[in-house]
Amino acid sequence: MPAQPQKRENLFINLGCNVALPSIILTWGSKATWLGPKWALIVALVFPVAYSIYDFVVRKKFNFISALGFVSVLVTGTFALMKLDPFWFAVKEAAVPAAIGLVVLASMGTRWPLVKEMLYNPQVIDVDRIDAILEERQARPEFEKLLRDASYLLTLSFAVSAVLNYALARYLLNSPSGSEAFNAELAKMNLWSWPVIVLPSMAMTMFALWRLLGGLQRVTGLELEQLMHTAPTKK
Repeated sequence: MPAQPQKRENLFINLGCNVALPSIILTWGSKATWLGPKWALIVALVFPVAYSIYDFVVRKKFNFISALGFVSVLVTGTFALMKLDPFWFAVKEAAVPAAIGLVVLASMGTRWPLVKEMLYNPQVIDVDRIDAILEERQARPEFEKLLRDASYLLTLSFAVSAVLNYALARYLLNSPSGSEAFNAELAKMNLWSWPVIVLPSMAMTMFALWRLLGGLQRVTGLELEQLMHTAPTKK
């Protein structure tokens, strides 16, 4: 019996809980007439934390990157409540993508390279079909090289993200943490992270996926549609 497909993540709920609602609460709720800086920060961080837990329960799958994001949110709240210097927020913002990039790089030498979770995903790509053709053509070495190249590109994308994260945080976070002004700056950073950081990182990831799929077409002789689960079997 075929395995049930994993439930897809809802992008709108993701953006609402991780970007829109926290930014609105930090911007407007930090005023003394509303929640105040401390409670606005706590309430704002509840949404990404709750979403991470909800996503894990609904999709029933542990994801290293999501887990690291969950920890990152908790660290942000802890740093703010401790009223640390904004410099440490910038270090934390850079540390998260840097850690992911290092894990991608380190996992290349293991039985579970992270690139398979991020790009060569059996939920989308017909892994069984490709593996059978690789064995038939004795093309496993070429395939492993494709995965290594994709891993290097992913690592580069996370390195760029780390630099951009640090630069954005240093540029925007200037007020003492725990203040209304700091919360407003944190909200602005949360919003700007999408066009400044997420979109370039996504573009680099898509380039890595495009290179991987192109290599798979060359090695297996399959068309792009045939690499995917939705492709009909070619007669």
